[in-house]
Amino acid sequence: MSAPTIAKRLVLSDIAVGDELPPLSYDVTATTVVVGALATRDTRPQHHDYQFATQRNGVKDIFLNSPNQLAWFERYLTDWTGPTGRLGRLSFRMIDSIFPGDTMVFTAAVTSADTDDVGCGWVGVDIALKVGEKLCTTCTGRIAVPVSPDDNPWSRRGEAWKP
Repeated sequence: MSAPTIAKRLVLSDIAVGDELPPLSYDVTATTVVVGALATRDTRPQHHDYQFATQRNGVKDIFLNSPNQLAWFERYLTDWTGPTGRLGRLSFRMIDSIFPGDTMVFTAAVTSADTDDVGCGWVGVDIALKVGEKLCTTCTGRIAVPVSPDDNPWSRRGEAWKP
């Protein structure tokens, strides 16, 4: 597993369209799959029962569930922005399964960086989750970042927060 590069406090002026986020690599184990399913209260057997997954579902092993993948996308983005990054929206499409023994690699590029009508800084990103050369999941995200060092998207409420 490679350690993520964590920005202490990114501000909007630090970010430009086309910027690439540092990749995040993580070696998936059976524990990663099972604990992720438990944490998301997903008791479906394909995420913890090898025989069910292989014999009933016809896949090679237990595999990462959707909420677990979503949590990894959230981690990836907030590791990049630092503690003041606040997720607005995430949308993802699973294309292929991720199994124990796989190494997940997250990469992303900034697609937009602007301020909304109430002064909140927003960054759009396209994220790819691959195992080797195989694209497993695509994700688009919108994350609020401070527009200045004294701004904090987490303090926005009501009309000042338009995710």
